[in-house]
Parts: sequence; structure tokens; C-alpha cells
Amino acid sequence: MSVTTVRLQPELEENLGAMAEKLHRSKSWLINQALREFFERKELDQSRWQETLQAIESVAQGKIVSGDAVNTWLQSWGSTNESPPPKVGQ
Repeated sequence: MSVTTVRLQPELEENLGAMAEKLHRSKSWLINQALREFFERKELDQSRWQETLQAIESVAQGKIVSGDAVNTWLQSWGSTNESPPPKVGQ
């Protein structure tokens, strides 16, 4: 494991120490956990952004499902005649 030096603002250092005591964990553990969660969230954000761009491109190409088709499908949920999901162009 490598060592990295970080300068923390005084209130962050205070909060870090308090949280480490409260959780019975080291400051190092908390920092590693926080960074791990931060990177995971950023990766998820990036993935969602790419999906959004793909969806926008699909709409631009006319690959859409009408609201009426979606509503009809949703209204069939839970019934004995549940419809399959609508497809592009319906």
C-alpha cells in the first residue's frame, strides 16, 4: 500500500477524527472508503451520461416508443392478458 499526503481543511480533519472514533475505524480506512465510494459514483455517473447520449441519439434517429403504447402496456400489468413491452415504432 502506498502513502499519500493530503492537506485537509481544519473542519474536515476534525470531522474525520470524530467519525473515526465513532466508527472505531482509522482515519486511513475512512479516507480509503470515501475515495472508493466517490470513484464508484463517478463511474456510475459517467455510465449514465453515456446511456443518456445514446438515448438522445436514438430519439434523433426516430427510434422511439409512443406514450400511448407505453400506457397501454402499463395498464395491462397484473392482468391475465398482460401485454409484452412495446417495441420501437409502435
